[in-house]
Amino acid sequence: MILEVTGLRVEFPSRHGNLVALDGVSFSIAPGEVLGVVGESGAGKSVTGLAVIGLLDPPGRIAGGEIRLEGRRIDDLGPEALRRLRGRRIGMVFQDPLTSLNPLYTIGRQLEETILAHLYVSRPESRKRAISLLGETGIPAPEERLHHFPHQFSGGMRQRVVIALALAAEPSLVIADEPTTALDVSIQAQIIALLRRIARTRGTAVMLITHDMGVIAETADRVAVMYAGRLVEIGAVREVLHSPRHPYTAGLMGSIPKIGASRKHKLVQIDGAMPRLGAIPAGCAFHPRCTSRLPRCSAERPELLDAGSTLAACWLHVPDAGRV
Repeated sequence: MILEVTGLRVEFPSRHGNLVALDGVSFSIAPGEVLGVVGESGAGKSVTGLAVIGLLDPPGRIAGGEIRLEGRRIDDLGPEALRRLRGRRIGMVFQDPLTSLNPLYTIGRQLEETILAHLYVSRPESRKRAISLLGETGIPAPEERLHHFPHQFSGGMRQRVVIALALAAEPSLVIADEPTTALDVSIQAQIIALLRRIARTRGTAVMLITHDMGVIAETADRVAVMYAGRLVEIGAVREVLHSPRHPYTAGLMGSIPKIGASRKHKLVQIDGAMPRLGAIPAGCAFHPRCTSRLPRCSAERPELLDAGSTLAACWLHVPDAGRV
C-alpha cells in the first residue's frame, strides 16, 4: 500500500474543551488506485487530507492513530522532515489553483524550482522535465507557455499547471481537494480524465476529496463516505453508488436526479443538518436524522461492519438488532 491511515484522530483545542474533527478514521490506498472521499461540508474530508500532508492549521493536531506512507510512519515527523516529504513523496492539488501559484513568477520558473528543490538534476534537465510535465497534463505548446504567468491561463489550464506542479518530483501519492469545483462541466471532465490517467500510467495513488458523487462515479475505484468526522461506509465505487448499505449513503444517492426518472419520482431528503463539532451526539452521529435507527444507535457507536459488498458503520447489519 502507498498510504495507510489507522485510527486517525484530529482535535482542535478550544475554551470549551477539545473539538474532535476526526475520530478513528482508517483507510488505505494502493498504487494506481483512486480513492474518493465524499460527504457534506464539515464531514472532515479536507481535514483528513491536511492531516495526511501535515498542514493542519494550529491549534489543530493529530491526537491519535497512525499515518504510514510506503510503510514509513509520517505523522510523528518534525516540521523540517514533513517539509521535505511534501512535494517529494506527496503532491497536493487544491480547489483554487491561484492559491498554489505565485502570480509574480512564470509557471516555468515555479515548475523548475520545484523540481530542483526535490530532485538531483541540472537546471537544463529541470527545464526539460517542466516542458514534459506541461505536455503530459494537456497544456498546448508547452515550450512557449513555460514563459507565461498564471493570469495568462484559463481556470482549467491553471488547474492543469497545479497538477503538473504536484507531479514535479514524481510523488507516490497525490491528494486532490475539490480539484474540479470551480470549473465548468466540460473542463471538469478533462481534469477527471487527467487524474485517472496519472494514476494508471504512473502508478500514483490518488486521494480525491469531493462532495460531487458524479466526479466520484467517473474517477474513483473505491469510495469512502464521511459523516461528522467518521467513516460511515467504504467499498468499491460501483457497490457504494448502486447498493449503498448505510442510511446516510443511501440518502446521498437518493438526492441525485436520475435521467429517465418519471415526473412522479421524488428525490430523497435527509431531514436535519450535520451536527457541529461541539455537539456530536453519542452513539452513531447520524442517528438523529436516520429513519431506520435502532435503540442501540443512540447509545453505542458502531465500527465499520461487514455489510456484504461494502463495510458500513451501521447496526442494521447486526442480525439480532431490533428496530425502534
